[in-house]
Amino acid sequence: MTRHELDAAGITDASLRAAYTQCRRLNARHGKTYFLATRLLPLERRSAVHALYGFARWADDIVDDLDGHRTPEERDRLLRLLENDLADGLRTGTGDEPVVRAVTDTAARYDIGHVLFADFLSSMRADLTVTDYPTYADLQRYVHGSAAVIGLQMLPVLGTVTPREEAAPHAAALGVAFQLTNFLRDVGEDLDRGRVYLPGDLLAAHGVDRQLLEWSRLTGHRDARIRAALVDAAAMTRKVYLTAEPGIAMLDPRVRPCIHAAFTLYGGILDAIAEQDYSVLHRRAVVGRRRRAATAAAGVLRVAGARWRARAPRRAVGAAGAAVNRKGSVR
Repeated sequence: MTRHELDAAGITDASLRAAYTQCRRLNARHGKTYFLATRLLPLERRSAVHALYGFARWADDIVDDLDGHRTPEERDRLLRLLENDLADGLRTGTGDEPVVRAVTDTAARYDIGHVLFADFLSSMRADLTVTDYPTYADLQRYVHGSAAVIGLQMLPVLGTVTPREEAAPHAAALGVAFQLTNFLRDVGEDLDRGRVYLPGDLLAAHGVDRQLLEWSRLTGHRDARIRAALVDAAAMTRKVYLTAEPGIAMLDPRVRPCIHAAFTLYGGILDAIAEQDYSVLHRRAVVGRRRRAATAAAGVLRVAGARWRARAPRRAVGAAGAAVNRKGSVR
């Protein structure tokens, strides 16, 4: 479907098509839940979403370096190169990295504010040195750049039926809800990288600290205090979903099935965590294939319904025109 998506988006330059294609591969490989939901978007919108995801993923991989081959200094150097490449790309419309060429083209096509990319990279840079967040307020400052801005970048691509500024807080909240869900799911993996994204004040309220988390991760033993903290974190995350949900109805009807599917699938990760009794330090919670397939099928039906409703006025006009032609002209 890559060629059809690029054609529908009006992307004709060969090198730019290759850049967008690389972003799509990154989305398909790493963002399984996100990629599945993206397949429900209108063809002409998908490439832009892939570009936004691909750039974010590229920066994230520099910071995380899952293979452990890069020193902190090397990761800092690569991130600075990416920052400079992006700044040049947003100014000139070019870029050394394919993901930069694609995302700067998307930013220009949809008039996405450059400050959103600066805020994102600022949070990515924090990951090079910051290993925990003492309070939820501290974490909120981080997730503004790492997640809220992603929702705000997406908004011009998706389109709205209300003024964009009215939908913006909900879009930002949805990005944060997805990020907080990932934090909860990945507690163990993040701990292995030396990071704790659960707020320190939330953990302390249940008698939990980094040492206890590391002990549980290392030994495989569970602790009631950790479970209580994770339950609290899940409840906090669900409140953010409630803030985000009204924004779905503010979007272009044709994109609502995609965002509703993402909303459902990410919420399903919280359900899976609960079903596994919050054992996220010891195994990764995932949404089962059957549930993913059911959500995708429901999304397809919503897409079909949205398209039918979009065509209905034209059919009604066509029928009225035919009736006029049979009865004579109307003055």
